[in-house]
Amino acid sequence: MLTIRLLPSSFASDGSASKMQHFSCYVVNGSVAFDAGSLASGVNEHEREAIRDVVLTHAHLDHIAGLPLFIDDLFPVLTEPVRVHATKEVIDVLETHIFNWQVYPRFSELQNEFGPVIQYYQFPNDDQFEIRGLRITAMPVNHKVPSNGFLIQTDSAKVVFTGDTAESAELWNAINKSGPIDALLIECAFPNEFEDLASISHHLTPRKLGSELKKITADIGAIYVTNLKPAYRDVILDQLKSIVDDRLRVLDVGREYRFG
Repeated sequence: MLTIRLLPSSFASDGSASKMQHFSCYVVNGSVAFDAGSLASGVNEHEREAIRDVVLTHAHLDHIAGLPLFIDDLFPVLTEPVRVHATKEVIDVLETHIFNWQVYPRFSELQNEFGPVIQYYQFPNDDQFEIRGLRITAMPVNHKVPSNGFLIQTDSAKVVFTGDTAESAELWNAINKSGPIDALLIECAFPNEFEDLASISHHLTPRKLGSELKKITADIGAIYVTNLKPAYRDVILDQLKSIVDDRLRVLDVGREYRFG
């Protein structure tokens, strides 16, 4: 079994979680976070107690914003460190620009009564590693900065999470060689009218997404679209209807999806 929940990152006028996705943070099997944008504010209490491993796609703010606050909230009660799994480039950005004492304390230099509160685990591109029963393969994607998607596997399920990406032949080649996949989570940040901006910032539009999906030959059970920029959500939803694919749907914020 493999479960995935996209954490809420914004709120409606009545105070309930909205469908708008400002940040990226996915909780897998209730205990591993992929990205950390809304990690501090979006987790429930069970997840807050269980999550001690955070896997990062890249270092843009909407993917890391909640990490400093998450560690800060837990600082006095952590009996084991929060383990941050990332490439060398991402770890360097965190230590240079976030945990640098000017923006936030450098937690790697601090300890509580139980010991260190953060540890970094570096993985290279195309590497496979294991976390809490998950077999994870880093898959380089085409974004403005060094970034990875991930193939996430258990004994009974297989899911691909692209993170932020533009057109990426390398990613699809890797996916096509990986065998049947239960679900693909893929971004679509901008509407077609913003194709130039999408190209400059290395994101997808519905038109670009439709073209990319044609490159996939792997057997995929479901395709979930994520990372719709809130200002353009309704337009993107309307334009996604032009993609003729019964597997395509938008990932719901806050809902737990089960695979395998």
